[in-house]
Amino acid sequence: MTTPVAAGFRMPPEWAPHERTWMAWPGPNPTFEDEGGDALAEARRAWTAVARAVRVFEPVTVVAGRGQGEAAKSALGPGIDVVERDLDDAWMRDIGPTFVTDGRELAAVDWTFNGWGAQPWARWEHDEKIAGHVADLAGARTFRSTLVNEGGGIHVDGEGTVLLTETVQLGPERNPGRTREEVEAEIHAHLGTTTAIWLPRGLTGDYQDYGTLGHVDIVAAFARPGTVVVHSQPDPAHPDHEVTREIAALLRSATDAAGRRLEVVEVPAPRQLEADGGWADYSYINHYLCNDGVVLCSFADEERDTQAAALFRRLFPERRVVQVDARTIFAAGGGIHCITQQQPRV
Repeated sequence: MTTPVAAGFRMPPEWAPHERTWMAWPGPNPTFEDEGGDALAEARRAWTAVARAVRVFEPVTVVAGRGQGEAAKSALGPGIDVVERDLDDAWMRDIGPTFVTDGRELAAVDWTFNGWGAQPWARWEHDEKIAGHVADLAGARTFRSTLVNEGGGIHVDGEGTVLLTETVQLGPERNPGRTREEVEAEIHAHLGTTTAIWLPRGLTGDYQDYGTLGHVDIVAAFARPGTVVVHSQPDPAHPDHEVTREIAALLRSATDAAGRRLEVVEVPAPRQLEADGGWADYSYINHYLCNDGVVLCSFADEERDTQAAALFRRLFPERRVVQVDARTIFAAGGGIHCITQQQPRV
């Protein structure tokens, strides 16, 4: 079977130019509860705020469930495209394709999706097909992978390095029996990477209800080749205090595909330690880079929100930083990065 790399494709970094952003519309399910309920209405307002923020910088297409397209269009407002497909949940980063390109043609990796490790609350009868639908809508050639993986479980620097998490790609819930070497080979063959940097785990809150069991995109992300932003929990009362110290130390000792020792930029967490009955995993790392912009989470913590915005302005001086309240999205199990998926420009 031909792989993307064998055909000349690779995954560009998120800061490369985009053709558009893809999102999915929250519908009635165990994550958001029933139609007509307050939780679903609040989720739709939160997703809309992100879509409108991204639309300032680039086109946005939202996939809505069957029969929900007109209501989604009305809520999202003008300038945002809406298409209908059968849909279970609303996390386009994970259910959508990972786009790759050879510089002339667009292609898409369709990972195997099993509801974040067959979580008891998850449904994926329709979501496992969304990557193929989006690839078709984008006019992209599709490459299927047997690896159980999600877009939130990977982050690339565009120069051969990928960040992964042991409890995701190597977890028994997703890929039982696969070795580290086998996982790396499949990842590299589909993304065009050559060096994997493995984090031992994710944030504590990501192993609670509606968690992903350790997605990397809430913990660490490349800001540019050789530089990573890393979640930091300054408060020793939170279990992530030790978790994030270990991850930052690991990344400082790591080298990328070009042989560079990584520069690590720590981003302090909001001061709220608990949320929704468990440990808060509020993280500014779960931001989204779009054309000329950074859509950054905020958490009603004026001091830390302001500090994070200033830090990202220094990291991305050529981009405009826009903050969107992400507490409702985190309550459902993710953040701004989790509900967006970039389609690179070719």
